[in-house]
Amino acid sequence: MASRSTNTQTGMGTSRQSMATSGSAVKARQLAQLHSQLAQLSANLADTENLLRMTSVQAECMRGLGSWHGGL
Repeated sequence: MASRSTNTQTGMGTSRQSMATSGSAVKARQLAQLHSQLAQLSANLADTENLLRMTSVQAECMRGLGSWHGGL
């Protein structure tokens, strides 16, 4: 009987260890996905910054064109 209860306890330990390993794998996968999303967000923010810089340059040019048009 002692060996039977030991096997049951070992089986439960293995189950818990399996769940912990499974949880660890899920956590690692989620962290990898978050890292990927963060990299994409960073790239999108860099693109947005570049577009805003270009928009600023174009707005200055349009202001100059407006002045020229008003002068004519």
